[in-house]
Amino acid sequence: MAETRISFGFHDAPRAARATDAAAQASRIEFLCDPALAGRIPPPDRAIRFAPEWFRRLPREMGMTDANGLPGLTVKACLPVTDSLSLGFVIPLPFDVMLQVPEDRVHIAMGWAEDVPFAPLEQHHPGQIGAPEPPFEATMPLKFINPWRIKVPDGYSVLFTQPMNRPDLPFACFSGLVDCDRFETTVNMPFVWTGPPGQHVLSAGTPIAQLIPIRRDALLKDHLARQSSEAEREREAAARQRKYHEESTYSREWRVKK
Repeated sequence: MAETRISFGFHDAPRAARATDAAAQASRIEFLCDPALAGRIPPPDRAIRFAPEWFRRLPREMGMTDANGLPGLTVKACLPVTDSLSLGFVIPLPFDVMLQVPEDRVHIAMGWAEDVPFAPLEQHHPGQIGAPEPPFEATMPLKFINPWRIKVPDGYSVLFTQPMNRPDLPFACFSGLVDCDRFETTVNMPFVWTGPPGQHVLSAGTPIAQLIPIRRDALLKDHLARQSSEAEREREAAARQRKYHEESTYSREWRVKK
């Protein structure tokens, strides 16, 4: 059966600038689903589209000055946080699901509409994470069933991880690095429930994983821990002075647009 696909270029170059379709594919991630699901489930999208509500509603300034006399800023003004929320792509939950979490947090009941075409949640065996040994004394490992196959150019792996800066989500996904250029099937997301006991509904569209494509040949593998030189300490001190006594220095001079 043919697959329905959603594509995103890694770069925002105009389509006309791409010489061939092969060249376009070399800078593209694709999300493929069964045609029967197309239009029925929310599609993956760029991660920034899933920025949390707590971040969206936060003002940039606190209405007060900081210890250095500059405007007191919230995390909304922290561009590294914005960049992390923008990094990669997010897979959303395909259907509404209900979880009944007891006080023991182990015997979790799951439910969803009768007409969904597949079960969106499953259980893992607790022994797969060593439960009930610490740190999983009261834990039932579950997993989100992901209907999207990830297709990336040769040489790329994909980091699957918990959506970044989302303390509002009542679950924590395990992270994994998958060689999606070679792995031609779907990747599910194991997780543990971190919210309170009780009955909970996770709505379709809830972000369940953030995906970050990584070129394997760009990974830094060599490392060195050493003492800094006098010149390096001088540059560090100058940068620290500017960081705390000048406004927006990071955005003006240090940040690189992603």
